[in-house]
Amino acid sequence: MKIFDISLTIDSNTIVYPGNPEVEITPHHTIPQHSSNLSKIVFGSHTGTHVDAPKHADNRGAGVDNVDLYACFGPCRVLDMTQVKDAIRIEDLSAHKIQRCERILVKTRNSFRGFERFYEDFVYLDGDAACWLAEKEIVLFGIDYLSVKKRGSKDNRAHTCLLSKRIIIFEGLDLSRVDPGEYTFVGLPLKFKGLDGSPARAILIQDLRYKI
Repeated sequence: MKIFDISLTIDSNTIVYPGNPEVEITPHHTIPQHSSNLSKIVFGSHTGTHVDAPKHADNRGAGVDNVDLYACFGPCRVLDMTQVKDAIRIEDLSAHKIQRCERILVKTRNSFRGFERFYEDFVYLDGDAACWLAEKEIVLFGIDYLSVKKRGSKDNRAHTCLLSKRIIIFEGLDLSRVDPGEYTFVGLPLKFKGLDGSPARAILIQDLRYKI
């Protein structure tokens, strides 16, 4: 069994999507003045590797504390989208024969550019493709950058088509050390009541020796 940590490290240098709160970590209690160390952390709900809950795109949508935890754990496929230049489209996905209830992660050229700085021309999910995935009734979709949606676009379907069907979105996945293929996915958001999203620790397990 091999475990791949596909989560971004969170510290004061972690990049954030423009307009989101910066990460601030400061000591609150320290030894020897106090009996233990304790830190104060300030960050946005969509910091680092994170989950988008339905409320992210709809005020009436479910919060992150009500996402389907069964969808957050189980078999998944990492699809090779490294040849895509800008947007992942229906034709890019249809070749992979995606089935109902699948967990789908896409590895794009974003993985080779890293997370050291924010860049605007990241590979994103086309709106038509998002609606196509929703019709396929997948349960989870993940991408290797900070948003599934094109930067600055008025087309919000990359979020709304998936989240309206309560399909969980994982953004900010680090797939740089992961080959396309089949894995077991584990990714759990923090249980913030009614919140639109949450940072998460996400891993892929290869060759899990018991059947889920």
